[in-house]
Amino acid sequence: MNININISTQSLDLKYDQGDLVRRYSISSARNGTGQATGSYCTPLGAHIVRAKIGGGLPENTVFVGRRPTGEIYTPELSARFPNRDWILTRILWLSGCEVGFNRLGDVDTMRRYIYIHGSPDSVHMGQPGSIGCIRMRNADIVELFDQIEPGIPVTISI
Repeated sequence: MNININISTQSLDLKYDQGDLVRRYSISSARNGTGQATGSYCTPLGAHIVRAKIGGGLPENTVFVGRRPTGEIYTPELSARFPNRDWILTRILWLSGCEVGFNRLGDVDTMRRYIYIHGSPDSVHMGQPGSIGCIRMRNADIVELFDQIEPGIPVTISI
């Protein structure tokens, strides 16, 4: 299997290796557009892999900070108490770039930029850019995707 993320259509396709579509999901990429540079808050392009899967078996809406569950479960009330948090919920697929000098190593390293595919509050709009670099998904969708893939799966992010 492989994952293809299309920034123009704000979609993520899970495909079999021969190209048949398994499932298409609506996503939200970076509001700043695409780019590889550290500190750009852009979604990186190119060939990646899922380096790590984080959060398996945890309840939907589990809150993560620094890739660790905080013990909190997201609610609108929690959001109101912490209005400036970048909510990373439910599951994390941590991406690593595969193209040295483009999205791997140096100041363009996707993994060191902590770029994930992750769950978001249900109130977050999908189908339009809005993140600070990551790929946001609905919680039910990230659980479904998480359960179908293994670390090392290829991920291509294109315009």
